[in-house]
Amino acid sequence: MATTLEQIKLLRSRMQAAIIGQENVIDKILIALLTDGNVLLEGLPGLAKTRAVKSLAQNLDSKLSRIQFTPDLLPSDITGTEIYQPQAEEKFVFQPGPIFSNLVLADEINRAPAKVQAALLEAMEERQVSVAGKTHKMEPLFMVLATQNPVEQEGTYPLPEAQLDRFVMKVLIEYPDTDSERKIMELVRNETKGDTKKEEPILKDIVFDARKEINNVQVKEPAENYIVDIISATRYPAKFSPDAAKWINYGASPRGTIGIDRCARVVAWLNGRDYVTADDVRYIVHDVLRHRLILTYEANAEGVNADKVIDELLKVVAVV
Repeated sequence: MATTLEQIKLLRSRMQAAIIGQENVIDKILIALLTDGNVLLEGLPGLAKTRAVKSLAQNLDSKLSRIQFTPDLLPSDITGTEIYQPQAEEKFVFQPGPIFSNLVLADEINRAPAKVQAALLEAMEERQVSVAGKTHKMEPLFMVLATQNPVEQEGTYPLPEAQLDRFVMKVLIEYPDTDSERKIMELVRNETKGDTKKEEPILKDIVFDARKEINNVQVKEPAENYIVDIISATRYPAKFSPDAAKWINYGASPRGTIGIDRCARVVAWLNGRDYVTADDVRYIVHDVLRHRLILTYEANAEGVNADKVIDELLKVVAVV
């Protein structure tokens, strides 16, 4: 019988077969899933953001809800509402919204107004929704995968820092390379012909088994110090780098520390180790911190983004 790690790797390979050229994105989605976190996917239209989420749902035996965010969306369209039924013993019956699912695809999340974005906060953080004074629990397996387009900003509502901080990672999706582009054409041709075969989905219980094993992965003192020093460098950059000091306005919150710790342990587990190394930290640090740093006007004027700032910090923070 296949081990938990082998089952998760099988899930990864099936997703890679369906989404060609985006191996990094698939890995980061699985890392977020295994940390019991939510993930924000940012990329231009047509780069398989939605397809990646659908592929995860198809291969994991889980329910998927897709919410297309628009400016006229209401909070009740997400959370659900109470319906009056005069014939029923309970006159008002709760009708669950699409948030009550295992995987929730929040498509173009920055197109919805602040009230709707705020409706996701309680569900993402507390794993529950309050409607008409009653609390309704989410599914044991629950994950929000939100997408946004970084270029087209007309009619959008930028996510506030409090909302961004709820995402364990912000993953950037780039163009596939030339070889992958050819394979994508071939894959879509075969799908159109119906030549692709469907595999039996992997039971979602495997995710809970994996999380138990990941909890046993150790973060020894050198790795722990490295994580804390990186976070400290985002808050007090003047102690580490003159360039970073003029670029960073506000550093990462403790959620950033927790996010690096959780994600690094997943990376170690996926690599068959029961301890975290500095390489594990470096592999996920950009995704965990890029949406948690608030940059100065000077950084924006110089065209310096969060990834460049993190690169600078990694140069000056020592591995003890």
